[in-house]
Amino acid sequence: MIEEFNMFAAIVEHSSMNKAATLLNLSQPALSRKIAKLEEEIGAKLFERVGKRLELTRVGQLTYEYAVNLRKQHRRYMDSVAEYTAAGRTSLTIGASLTTLQTTLPDFIKTLNASHPEFDIKAVTGKTHEIVSLVRDNKADIAIIASMIEDSQLHCVPLFDDHLLLVIPTSVAVMNQEALTIEDLNGLPMILFSKGTWYRKLTDEVFAKYHLQPDVRMEIDSFEAIVRLLHTCRAATLLPHSYMRKQLLADNELIVVPIRELEETKRTTCLIHNDPSDLHPAVRRWISELGR
Repeated sequence: MIEEFNMFAAIVEHSSMNKAATLLNLSQPALSRKIAKLEEEIGAKLFERVGKRLELTRVGQLTYEYAVNLRKQHRRYMDSVAEYTAAGRTSLTIGASLTTLQTTLPDFIKTLNASHPEFDIKAVTGKTHEIVSLVRDNKADIAIIASMIEDSQLHCVPLFDDHLLLVIPTSVAVMNQEALTIEDLNGLPMILFSKGTWYRKLTDEVFAKYHLQPDVRMEIDSFEAIVRLLHTCRAATLLPHSYMRKQLLADNELIVVPIRELEETKRTTCLIHNDPSDLHPAVRRWISELGR
């Protein structure tokens, strides 16, 4: 219908069916048929004939405003296509689950920008099931999630394995001179990540498996906030290995306590995408390289 809207706008702007027909290289009867078809699809008259003049109806005025906006939007779209074609740019929308947003995505984008500066990257976030739906519906080109999935529609590329670590403030560590075991989490004051992510689910699975009941002081959906509050609350936490950095531990006076059972809590962080044929060739090549 874009063609019909453009023809209608030409008639309005030239205040004449004949002038518009000449401009559009159409006969006047052919143009009249196009407008009649548009009116039929809209379900309302666009013009009223007053003597020899054509006057817009109220629906005609609304339709003209829409046609003008549609024309501008189409022009912007074509300009963008031309820009990307000329510059060799590639738009890439990356989805990230709440956990990978705070652990994996920043370094991932930094590495991707360094190796593929032609990618214009946009990120969208949400819970894992929401991100999977975005990729399935082609609202995100790729996504990083902290788990393997089985979905006949999606492709899953493993990136790395992750596991939980017990992190405690140095002040608490001094009070617990002996090496801690998994049983020591029972009754231990802790700040945990909010429910609803694979990471919290994994944490709860550990507690259930070893029959642990920690003293949960807070539940927060930010690793950064958890880290900052550990000293204040004299509490411990469980964090993904992928989030931990030596500088992060040093800056916040924290230590990691090795516990064998936690090292067994492995999850695989993966990149997922839809049908490869739907991806830009440059993105497809990059994913192929990533999976080697």
